[in-house]
Amino acid sequence: MEQQVFGGEHQSGREARPLWTAMKRGMLGRCPHCGEGKLFRAFVKSVDKCAVCGEDLYHHRADDLPAYLVIVIVGHVVLGGFLAVEMTSAWSTWQHLGVWVPLTLIMALGLLQPIKGAVIGLQWANYMHGFGGEVDHLEAHPEL
Repeated sequence: MEQQVFGGEHQSGREARPLWTAMKRGMLGRCPHCGEGKLFRAFVKSVDKCAVCGEDLYHHRADDLPAYLVIVIVGHVVLGGFLAVEMTSAWSTWQHLGVWVPLTLIMALGLLQPIKGAVIGLQWANYMHGFGGEVDHLEAHPEL
């Protein structure tokens, strides 16, 4: 079975990298290239280079996307759950606080690292932000 690759035919002569495999490896905290080396040296700090295959990872630009995705996922789950419970029962404010605040914190902290890893894997698979050998340059605003 052939692995699906996002934009594989448009990589201008580059070897196609498997998108879903790279994202899965990133979600598991592994190097998107080899799947063996660790991707993180701290909670959400990525390593500069894979200790196993030597792939440079320092130039990724995950920035705020993982946090935005976590907010969207956690917000939908928690708000949906809160509204469902509110419609079907008569919980006190303290019961709601006792359930939804810890659930929000646990989900947000639990999802942040895997989602950041998946974003790094996405960037690696698509040769984005230095993973293709080119240097990222910031474009100056035309008026400056």
